[in-house]
Amino acid sequence: MKRILTHILAAVLLGCGALSVHAQTPVPTYFTTEELPDLIQCLPAPPDTMSAGFTYDIMRYMWGKAQRSDPERAAIAKRDAVWSYEALLAEFNQPFGMEISKSRTPAIWNVLERSLATVDQMRVAPKAYFHRMRPFERFHETMLTGEEAELSGEGSYPSGHTMRSWLAALLLSEINPAASGAIYARAWMYGESRVIAGAHWQSDVDASRVASSIGYARLQTSPAFRKHMAKAQAEFRKLQRGN
Repeated sequence: MKRILTHILAAVLLGCGALSVHAQTPVPTYFTTEELPDLIQCLPAPPDTMSAGFTYDIMRYMWGKAQRSDPERAAIAKRDAVWSYEALLAEFNQPFGMEISKSRTPAIWNVLERSLATVDQMRVAPKAYFHRMRPFERFHETMLTGEEAELSGEGSYPSGHTMRSWLAALLLSEINPAASGAIYARAWMYGESRVIAGAHWQSDVDASRVASSIGYARLQTSPAFRKHMAKAQAEFRKLQRGN
């Protein structure tokens, strides 16, 4: 019964534009929420507060706070907090090997944007179901990124930012396999940025990478996705030859 009520609440939140920090212009998706894997069934519950896993989460939170003293790393974490596809994909320009934008790479942008919008739907139900308190809330501390007002009361598990960055890495590595090492390294750093910011526990981030992989596997079954991915790969090869 709780799971049914959670899905109803998640649908209402998604439809009403709640979770305002994550509001974004609607983008066509490859699947509806109902057609995607249910992360409540796929993911384990986050660590209990009396568990060794939560002790590790606290240790990583303290590690993240220490990282804030490094101006360069703190600046990256602040950039990684911006909730937009444009900001996210701009961080992958260098590791991917070229600018990713609607004007420069329209086919690549299309498959990325639609894929991200599709998998974004998967995070809403588990956030409502587990409703995990975020690190900055538990410790009554401020965040590096000043997101307290937007994130207070919103579930911590899983991490939407991490899901986006890891899915972007999976997609970009399919388009440009030769750059996959640098792409995944940047995506890994992106997830760590959420720990450094105080927005998420390490276990949120770890589960989110798995969640993205689950969504990515589902995308592979969409004929429209496969068609758009082929166009993106062709566009990349053409632009690479022109560089």
